[in-house]
Amino acid sequence: MKLLEVKAESNISKILIGESMENLPNYLKGRKTIILTDTYVAGLYRKRFPSKVPVIEMGLGETNKTLLTLEKIYDKLIDYEADRTTFLLAIGGGIVCDVAGFVASTFMRGMPFGFVSTTLLSQVDASVGGKNGVNFQGYKNMIGVFSQPEFVLCDTGMLKTLDEKQFKAGFSEIIKAGVIKSAELFAYCENNANSALMHDSSTLIKMIYDSVEVKAKVVEADERERGERRLLNLGHTFGHAIEKLTGILHGQTVSIGMVLAAKVSEKLGLISSADTDRIRNVLLQYDLPVVPNTDIALLFNAMKKDKKREGEEIHLVLLEGIGEAVTKKIPYSQLEQLIDDLRSDFR
Repeated sequence: MKLLEVKAESNISKILIGESMENLPNYLKGRKTIILTDTYVAGLYRKRFPSKVPVIEMGLGETNKTLLTLEKIYDKLIDYEADRTTFLLAIGGGIVCDVAGFVASTFMRGMPFGFVSTTLLSQVDASVGGKNGVNFQGYKNMIGVFSQPEFVLCDTGMLKTLDEKQFKAGFSEIIKAGVIKSAELFAYCENNANSALMHDSSTLIKMIYDSVEVKAKVVEADERERGERRLLNLGHTFGHAIEKLTGILHGQTVSIGMVLAAKVSEKLGLISSADTDRIRNVLLQYDLPVVPNTDIALLFNAMKKDKKREGEEIHLVLLEGIGEAVTKKIPYSQLEQLIDDLRSDFR
């Protein structure tokens, strides 16, 4: 097991990479605990949950990451007589962790919480960094808070229960961490795809640790996304728009979004076509999509609803090289032209 700490303003969050879920009692410390999970994870793992702990189950998928779901969970917490000392434990993927973090941060103005992260995407992204939120009217994470979990337990053995598509989708965030801040991590992903996809434990633990380390340093410098943390949104502005239009997996849309961001960077003269091709080829090694599966013209209208918008401009994460991401304010008029120029690249 490898330990990494995220030392943010609000809390110190312990990331336990390679730890077994069987050791959960060591971190709950005998506190009154309530578990939040989804119906799928409960079916797989409920027998391994700590005994005599109340369990709240929510539905599967982004359609359940809503204000209505929050209301139902608050009702259950009241039924279980939860208070500000009760520990809320999320066991699940990114959606469960996002919802649990939001609930814990707002119920009675805050209760302690932690995560057992069951998907690769969640272990490297959603459960780490303290951003918790829900969707609103189809737009991702429009309502949210910044609040750090006490701990995140990443049991890599649990990843074997993921279907292949979900498992592979998680690698997009690991590759993204390399693209924005670590050419070494990117090269490791480039050279170790086969062992990673075969669930080699040491390869996965190194990839998860190194990508979380990248994210931890960014979060420590800018917990509330006023500057540096925006770099973590590489591929997400395009990706969230694609996700809204198509409903494909978040990790898959981030993969497509990274390629689009690289293409835009190339058109602006920031990176070479060789760098763009290298990013694209690594994503393909992990069987991730690299071409938008929607009319690229529709992206612009969806992107105008992105929460990173400021007036008639948007903060767009671009690349000056592999391991060198930058944030630039792009006028929407210029963005529309850049997106239109990409049509020929994806025909």
